[in-house]
Amino acid sequence: MTTNETETAALAARFPTGFTWGAATSSYQVEGSTGADGRGPSIWDAFVNEPGRVVDGSNGDTAIDSYRSIPEDVATIKALGLNAYRFSLSWPRICPDGSSRVNEAGLAYYSNLVDALLAEGITPWITLYHWDLPQALEDAGGWPVRATAERFGEFAQIAHAALGDRVKHWITVNEPWCSAFLGYASGEHAPGRREPAASIAAAHHLMLGHGLAARAIKAADPEATVSVGLNFYPIHAATDTPVDLDAARRIDGVQNRWFTDAALLGAYPEDIVEDFKAISDFAFVEDGDMEVINAPVDVLSVNYYSRFTVTGNGGATSASAAPTGAGSAWPANEHIGFVSSGLPVTDMGWEIDPGGLTEILTRLHAAYPGVDLAITENGSAFPDKIEDGEIHDPERQEYAQAHLAACADAVAAGVPLVGYFAWSLADNFEWAWGYTKRFGLVYVDFETGERTVKDSGRWYGDLVRRARTNREAE
Repeated sequence: MTTNETETAALAARFPTGFTWGAATSSYQVEGSTGADGRGPSIWDAFVNEPGRVVDGSNGDTAIDSYRSIPEDVATIKALGLNAYRFSLSWPRICPDGSSRVNEAGLAYYSNLVDALLAEGITPWITLYHWDLPQALEDAGGWPVRATAERFGEFAQIAHAALGDRVKHWITVNEPWCSAFLGYASGEHAPGRREPAASIAAAHHLMLGHGLAARAIKAADPEATVSVGLNFYPIHAATDTPVDLDAARRIDGVQNRWFTDAALLGAYPEDIVEDFKAISDFAFVEDGDMEVINAPVDVLSVNYYSRFTVTGNGGATSASAAPTGAGSAWPANEHIGFVSSGLPVTDMGWEIDPGGLTEILTRLHAAYPGVDLAITENGSAFPDKIEDGEIHDPERQEYAQAHLAACADAVAAGVPLVGYFAWSLADNFEWAWGYTKRFGLVYVDFETGERTVKDSGRWYGDLVRRARTNREAE
């Protein structure tokens, strides 16, 4: 074997028997066909049509046409050697106005996708909510109102009733931090509101929706694996001064502890509740809510991309998720700045810190023992280099290799890590960045829809095949 092959084989050998290897996507980013077969409008359909919201003026009307490409996409997953695929359900495709009125054509699409995956030995992992709220529910108040969480619990019942006979892995809500604070505080994401107090209510109702959905699924199938998808960042103070240390405490609390403490401990962190009291009276929290949110969770889904270094002195740049103008995504913490630590960055401007992934995994295991962990998103955007029809992307491959080594380090330290999903299977619509950023293992020509596996995709597939072969031979 070459040196590279030897390194890949050695890395593959560090993962345990039964490890899940996959790639991930989300409905609005890949499906297209936004007006097809009875699908209702989502908040992203409305958001992208507002001038200035998306950097290239694009939308998800076509995306990469996964709605009409089930055979091709499943064949790609199979060819990569993956044994799992994480995708999300479009709530308005199944329940066009967010109510319990079901669009059978929407359910049929996902049923066909599940069947196609299972026929190839690929395990489906379904995310119930990846940000495409039915517009009718936003018109009625959106996530800042309790009724949205209640409707989400009903949606979970509908989805599980249709697919739960074949699907055993369910992620309730993906990255509620983004939905709440980018959607309702900074306005960088749909629905584009800048209402800091409402964003805190939204964060609570997203977690309440998680609890209602988790309990509904477990009631229907106690053997189902239920998870919540959270995006984590290691947070470090720029200096050891009290003001910077307090800034790190605050941002860590809002980004990380707020959601994990609620889901796994049944209480919000007291220090962050005190911080938020500057703008919220928490009247939206009702008796019994925290017990509902503290629903049984089998796996904590970890999404990881980068790190934050913060200062309480102000004057630094914000941690923006979009190129367009926006408010602060940090209610009650608008004074905090985000500074560079000097690490290399991806095309998104995100610092590359694989050691931060080991830090997050070991910290989560220590703080919340008894729950398995899975990496459900990890990946990088880089400008792709196309030569003679090949896509050479050594930076993306190096990123993946370093972060998988970080996962292996965590496993060696005793972390119960059960799976890894690369973000993403294919290039797609990258929210407010439109089609200007590429995260895929598979290159997509956005004009023709043609797919081409990148070098990083080939490398990942080779790693997966080696890992699976090693374990099957044991």
